[in-house]
Amino acid sequence: MPTLLSVQLGTARRVKMGERTVLTAFNKQAVAGDAVVASLGLLGDEQADLSIHGGLEKAVYAYPSEHYGFWQKARFDAGVSPLIDGIARGFMGENLSLSGLLEADVWAGDVLKFPRCELKVTVPREPCHKLNTAMGFSRASRLMAESGFCGFYLSVLSPGSLRAGELFEVIPGRRGVSIPQLFAAKMGKHLR
Repeated sequence: MPTLLSVQLGTARRVKMGERTVLTAFNKQAVAGDAVVASLGLLGDEQADLSIHGGLEKAVYAYPSEHYGFWQKARFDAGVSPLIDGIARGFMGENLSLSGLLEADVWAGDVLKFPRCELKVTVPREPCHKLNTAMGFSRASRLMAESGFCGFYLSVLSPGSLRAGELFEVIPGRRGVSIPQLFAAKMGKHLR
C-alpha cells in the first residue's frame, strides 16, 4: 500500500536567480504532526505564482520519493553537490512526499483516500524556470520534461488532515487519461 512519507509547507520568498530576484515557494519544510487540508490546499502553505500553481485543481502537489536519487545524481553530474548529499523531502516544492505511487500508477480522476481526507488526482506538474534555480543547474526543467519525473497535482474532495507515515489507498477513477499521457501532451512528446 502506498505511504505518505512526509507533509511539507512553505512560504513564498525572494531568491536571486541570475541577475534578477524571483518569488518562489520551493524548499518546503516538513510538518510535525497533523497538517490541516482545506479546499484550497494545506493551511500555512503558499504558492508564489497563483496563475500556475494552487487553486482548486492544483491545491496540493504530490511527488514520488523514488525520483530523489535521480535528482541527486543529476545535481552531482552538474557539479552542484556531492553525491553523498541527499535530496530532502520538500526539495521539489512538493507538499506530499509519497512512496509506492509513481506517475505511471495514477490517472486523472483517481482518488487518494487517506484516513482523514480524500484528494483527487488532476494534472501533472509542469517544469518551470524556477526548478533550475532550486536545483542549482540550468538543465533541471529540461530533465524533468525528458524524464517525466514530474509528480502530480491534487484537488481536495474531502477536507480534513494528513500526517506523515499514513498509508493511503488509490481508488480508480474513469481511467480516461494517465498522468504520463497528460505530461507527454503538455511537453509536446508522443508516447511510444
